[in-house]
Amino acid sequence: MHTDGVMKGRYMMADSLSPSLYKLILKMQRSELDGCILYAQIAKRQKKQSNKSAMIEIAKTERRHYEIWRRYTGRDLQPSRLKIAFFRVLSRVLGDTFTIKFFERSEDRGIKDLKSVEDDLPEARAIIKEEEGHEAQLIEMIDEERLHYVGSMVLGLNDALVELTGAVAGLTFALANTRLVALSAIITGVSATLSMAASNYLAERADGNAKALKSSMYTGVAYLITVVLMVTPYLLLPNSLYIAAFGVMLTVVILVILVFNYYISVAQGLPFLRRFGEMATISLGVAAISFVIGLLAKSLLGISV
Repeated sequence: MHTDGVMKGRYMMADSLSPSLYKLILKMQRSELDGCILYAQIAKRQKKQSNKSAMIEIAKTERRHYEIWRRYTGRDLQPSRLKIAFFRVLSRVLGDTFTIKFFERSEDRGIKDLKSVEDDLPEARAIIKEEEGHEAQLIEMIDEERLHYVGSMVLGLNDALVELTGAVAGLTFALANTRLVALSAIITGVSATLSMAASNYLAERADGNAKALKSSMYTGVAYLITVVLMVTPYLLLPNSLYIAAFGVMLTVVILVILVFNYYISVAQGLPFLRRFGEMATISLGVAAISFVIGLLAKSLLGISV
């Protein structure tokens, strides 16, 4: 009888809420449940005990918040298995820190809505404070190895974008043949990858970095992936469509800069638009200058390919 009374009270409370407020609480309840399950699953594969403990603590906090919202709605919800599966794959590809902060952004939007109605919900103020304080601190405690090498990745990516965008732009209008441009870009790109990785290794060793080899690998891999993405349009399109290949390559450059800077902005909490603007302006500026140089070189040297 006691249980029935509690549940009846909960349903009466749900009935007394406005439709918009009930919908908001239900949305927050579902988000907390998904977060609880996701963080618990991610915690299971953590090797560092500090990371595991932080993840488990966040999962417990999410579960506690779910139970609070359940008292309002009177409903037991089922987790969104597709959403959880998506974020689990995302954590494997882009890392746990990015995944958690990206997931929390959806909750942040709900928190903003809650602030406008916190006077109507006694527990809302405490939940908001916990989400913005204790839980945020726990997320910042997560120590993910790949984020230690962001500088190395930026070095490889940025160098590849600036150097190769300029080189490919010049080659495109000098050679006017997609296959010749692709061949030249591959040779240039692979050579530059090895050179950049070696230079990074020697620089890190000189600074006394015990993980210089790993740092150089991050730099080299970032450079090589960028080379592959930029050369691919020239390998897929016919020889005569070198202008189209160049346009697709510029689009790829913009997308690479966009995705990478968004990743960094989420994972490290850095401003997105300013960093994206700087990198895009530099890369496209170098491409424009190289384009002009390519045309002038072809004209002055009287080369016809």
